[in-house]
Amino acid sequence: MNDPDTILLTCEESMTKAIDYLDHEFQGLRGGRASTALVEYIKVDYYGAPTDMKSLAAISTPEPTQILIKPFDAGAVKEIAKAIEASDLGLNPQVDAKQIRLNVPPLSTDRRKQLVAKAKKMAEDAKVVIRNARRDANKHADALGKGDGHISEDEVSTLKDEIQDLLKKYESQVESRIDDKSKEIMSVD
Repeated sequence: MNDPDTILLTCEESMTKAIDYLDHEFQGLRGGRASTALVEYIKVDYYGAPTDMKSLAAISTPEPTQILIKPFDAGAVKEIAKAIEASDLGLNPQVDAKQIRLNVPPLSTDRRKQLVAKAKKMAEDAKVVIRNARRDANKHADALGKGDGHISEDEVSTLKDEIQDLLKKYESQVESRIDDKSKEIMSVD
């Protein structure tokens, strides 16, 4: 990290990863409709290895309130059902022959509020990652000002301002995502 551009680029990459991770986590939080994203990343103990469900089964939503899971290997049905029961989704898998049906009941108001609180915690965690990226970038900026090929205090100050602008940009993205997700969870279809 010996130049301002590298510091900014690394900082922005870290912040982008935090946003991407938040988006990924939000997919697993359900809103008013059944979504395959609810179960795609549930870990299933498949022959001793924790495996994402989407790697083991075809997952679809034949109806707005139902998820259908068809394992590629019929022997995995019991393990998939067990993994769903162990998850914190509160869904009861119904096994019929070689497939599993999940009826997704409408969310109660209390459950919706719990999910919004969980989403807000995820958003806060993303903000912490973003702030840590800023802190690291600022340390590197300070080191540039003191190093061998040091740059002027004005350049360090400008770099820190640019880092702060990145922080504001990515924190506002987190805010807009949490607002959208909260509305999605609270909306009753």
